[in-house]
Amino acid sequence: MPIIGPGPDDPENDAWDPSWENQDTPFRRWLYEKLTAAGCEYAADTAAIYAPANRYNGLDDAEVVLLATLASVNLDAVRAAHKADLGDWAREQQLRDHPDLVVLDADLDRIRHRA
Repeated sequence: MPIIGPGPDDPENDAWDPSWENQDTPFRRWLYEKLTAAGCEYAADTAAIYAPANRYNGLDDAEVVLLATLASVNLDAVRAAHKADLGDWAREQQLRDHPDLVVLDADLDRIRHRA
C-alpha cells in the first residue's frame, strides 16, 4: 500500500524524533488525565497521537477544538497545556544544548518545586 503524505525519508520529517511516540511529556500526561476523566475510551491512543504532534507541528485551531471537546475542557485549557509543554521542551533543549551549571541549577529548582 502506498504511503499517503510524506514518507519517513522525506525532508519534511527531518526534525522528527521517534522517541516522541513514547515520551512522557507534560502535555501527554495532562491530555491523558483529562480524556480519562471525560470517559474517552481511547485516551491513551489519543494522547499518544497528539502529544508528539503538539511538539512537532503544534496544534491548529481544529485540533484544539477537537481536544477540548473530547476532554470536556475549554479551549484556553488546551492552549495553556500546549504552551506549558512547549516551555518544558524549550528547557530540555536548553539543557541539551548548553549544560552549564547555571541552567542546570535553575532546571533542578524548577523540578524540585514541581514535586
